[in-house]
Amino acid sequence: MLDVALWPIVSIGLTFFLAGIVKGVTGMGLPTVAMGLLGAFMSPVAAAGFLIVPSFVTNLWQLASGPSFTALVSRLWLMMLGVGLGTVASSSVLVSNNTRWTTVGLGAALVIYAGFTLLARHLSVPARLEKWLSPLIGLTTGAVTGGTGVFVIPAVPYLQALGLSKDDLIQGLGLSFTISTVALAVGLTWRGAFQLDDLAMSSLAILPAMAGMWLGQAIRSRVSPAAFRRWFLICLLLLGTELILRSVL
Repeated sequence: MLDVALWPIVSIGLTFFLAGIVKGVTGMGLPTVAMGLLGAFMSPVAAAGFLIVPSFVTNLWQLASGPSFTALVSRLWLMMLGVGLGTVASSSVLVSNNTRWTTVGLGAALVIYAGFTLLARHLSVPARLEKWLSPLIGLTTGAVTGGTGVFVIPAVPYLQALGLSKDDLIQGLGLSFTISTVALAVGLTWRGAFQLDDLAMSSLAILPAMAGMWLGQAIRSRVSPAAFRRWFLICLLLLGTELILRSVL
């Protein structure tokens, strides 16, 4: 029989392996899945500390593997600035451990967006509105990230609404999530909730997360664009439902 003391280590490894698979397939979901599963046996701020290093490494890999880094940075830099500032400013919410209702709101937003998009026409953002919407979307995404440790709303629907190709969408998500991860680490460190010892512990989750992401990318390469978009939205729907149920039950 496996020693009881090993179960937390095994649970953390399996959590990041599963989260890596989701991220490899959809380009997102590692923080959401990790926060959801780790929250069953640790506080939200402790879970956020665990996801810093594997999230950064997998997002950097995702960002580097795309074809349009320079073009995406030039197009999205205002959004990224807003993400960074909003996350650092609102990270006090996560440190307070009072994230129940912000997490419910995040889950509801995911469910509504994914359900609407699956059943209705695809949303699009006119090019003339990008320079005004991008910083607002970035700040809002940062506020949600600082409150919940999850990076997806409203950044994911906004990036999808820009009409990016599949590869550019994945790389754009990698860019947004990398900035969010760095900003969250800065915010938690600034407020004394993330220490050098936490960095070492978080690093232990890199290998299972990378293994899961590699498997997920292999799966994604065999999925058609239409199926990719459908499963992308289904994953959002499932992730949103999980967040709501975890917060209210």
